Formats: sequence, C-alpha cells, structure tokens
Amino acid sequence: MRVDQALSTALAAEHAAVYAYGVIGARTTGELRAVAIDAFNAHRARRDRLRTLVIARGGDPAEPSPNYRLPVTPSTAAQAVELAVLVEQGVTGAYLELTASGDPALRKMAALAMQECAVRAYGLRPAVETFPGMPVRPDPTPTSTATTPSS
Repeated sequence: MRVDQALSTALAAEHAAVYAYGVIGARTTGELRAVAIDAFNAHRARRDRLRTLVIARGGDPAEPSPNYRLPVTPSTAAQAVELAVLVEQGVTGAYLELTASGDPALRKMAALAMQECAVRAYGLRPAVETFPGMPVRPDPTPTSTATTPSS
C-alpha cells in the first residue's frame, strides 16, 4: 500500500472514530462519558493532523461521511463500551500500514496512535486482543489430559 493510501485509510478511520465517540458521548453519563469525550478529542486531534499531512503531501483529504453505520448503537453502558472497543480496534488496524512507511516520522506517529488505541481499549475492557494481522492466540487455559483410572 502506498503511503498516501495508508494516510487516507487512517484518516477515514479517524473520521469514523470521531463520529462514533460523538454518539457514545451523547448516550452516556458519568465517567464513561468523560472517557468518551477524551477519546473524541484525541481522535479529532489525530484526524486534524492526518488532514494536514495529506495536504502537505499534495493530496486531497477525504471528508467524513455524512452518515456511518455503527456496528452497535449504544443504549446501555455495556453497548457503549463494546462500540468504543470496536472503534479502537478498527483505528488500530487502520494505522498498521503506516508503520511500514519509509518515513520514520510517519512510522512513529502510526505506532503511537496504535499504542494509544490499544491502551484506550484495554482501559475500557481489560482484555488483550490479538494484534491486527496476527493469528488468533491459542487459549491459555490448560486442558486436562488426565484420565480416571478404570475399576
């Protein structure tokens, strides 16, 4: 994937994240809403930085979609957390191609964005997910191979 396409992919993911966190923030209260607002602001800042990078490279940055189809429309706190974790996982995957860029500054930006997304997702749901592009980890739960003695 070309760097310009990778930047566009990350930008599209950030547009979607800003939209999703706007929905989450509007449908939550308390600490979860504060987390959503912080995430909204973080994704908005990254979106703006990506737009600037695309323009600086002579590109035409994509605008946000007028509507997005959310995988979950949150009506409970659990659904809001589920949506937020899905958003963070999606944005993490969108930055993956940029980590292969020949530009060290782009690689660093992408790696830091992925790290922030992973930390944010873990803070919402403390579970270690499979890294994008990697095979699913085997279940660490040991299975019994012992047999009962026959009588």
